[in-house]
Amino acid sequence: MKTKFDMKIKYFLAALPLIVLSCNQNDSQFDATGNFEADEIIISAEASGKILRLDINEGTELKEKAVIGLIDTTQLFLRKKQVEYSIRAINAKQPNATVQLAGITEQIETAQREKKRIENLLKDDAATQKQLDDMNAQLDLLKRQYAATQSTLTITKQSLQSETLPMKAQLEQLEDQIRKSQIVNPINGTVLTLYTKKNEVVNPGKALYKIADLSTIILRAYISGSQLSQIKLGQTVEVFVDTTNGEYKKYSGTIAWVSDKAEFTPKTIQTKEERANLVYAVKINVKNDGYLKLGMYGELKFN
Repeated sequence: MKTKFDMKIKYFLAALPLIVLSCNQNDSQFDATGNFEADEIIISAEASGKILRLDINEGTELKEKAVIGLIDTTQLFLRKKQVEYSIRAINAKQPNATVQLAGITEQIETAQREKKRIENLLKDDAATQKQLDDMNAQLDLLKRQYAATQSTLTITKQSLQSETLPMKAQLEQLEDQIRKSQIVNPINGTVLTLYTKKNEVVNPGKALYKIADLSTIILRAYISGSQLSQIKLGQTVEVFVDTTNGEYKKYSGTIAWVSDKAEFTPKTIQTKEERANLVYAVKINVKNDGYLKLGMYGELKFN
């Protein structure tokens, strides 16, 4: 005599092929599965000092080149003023060539007038050739003296200017450090993680925050070797994600990268048997409408 339990077992065994077939059909409706990720960038400090301002929180959307914070620049500013004063002091030692050459210039002009007068007297036999020769010699001496003085002044000026060159380079370095004390966001994106806060002291290289552009999100999926022939770079594919009502939301994606090396299926795959398979990683760019989040699962179907 069959019990009620035996009848249930009989019905279950009879329906088992249908259940397995249904599961296989659900599994086979997608070509691959994966997780959403993004190209994340860690922004680090480029200067040392106390953070005076940091106007971001996790989830804040930032624009490219937006100034979002400031590291204390007091010491840099004071060092800059010191270098500027040193350059100003050296420039104050610059000789005034016009003033120092004015006396010799006046003597040359006087000698030229005297030479002209002697030349006129010599025509009337009122002066001697020796007087003219002496005046020419005096004029040549004054011209050589002018040239020597001018050369000395030029060398002195160039020497003083050379002394300021290292200081000017130091000044440019300080100005660059002051610019780098401003925390400037490099890309459009969303702050994912905040590593530091206002009033903390940082050094160059200290991580400040992590940011990623989530307007286009990446689905990293894995396909078998037999599926490689079905895809190519730039190909449009269909991406599906779960919704709260148990249905799928559909997106259009573009294959942006295909790995050229096979690897074992990642450990996120449930069974050891599947993890033992060799697969190829692919990246699909998907335009994000705000619904897609990092870490979400996505299903992939080739067109």
